Amino acid sequence: EAIIKPFKLSIVKESLHELGISGMTVIDVKGFGRQRGSKGGIDTDQDYDDEFLAKMKLEVIVEDNQVDKVIEGIKSSAYSGKIGDGKIFVSNIEQVLRIRTGEKDSEAV
Repeated sequence: EAIIKPFKLSIVKESLHELGISGMTVIDVKGFGRQRGSKGGIDTDQDYDDEFLAKMKLEVIVEDNQVDKVIEGIKSSAYSGKIGDGKIFVSNIEQVLRIRTGEKDSEAV
């Protein structure tokens, strides 16, 4: 999983495509990290302060031997050097099943 700035999505997608990664799930999310989000509300006439920043969450499932190059691909293409570049989370997947064919695990990835 990776949380990135929205304008970096196309660059990250192309980077992963060049690595042979053909699938991912992308979700619009909002959140904040150490920077505590933006200051200023939706309407300046209201006392509302939206601290949540728009981000994109990518979910990519890959074989163990692809993990390091996928991490590096996301990291290098999402990098701007400014606060809020995002995070990458690596988790183990217990099982994968392709619904259409019934393929499991490596064959389903």
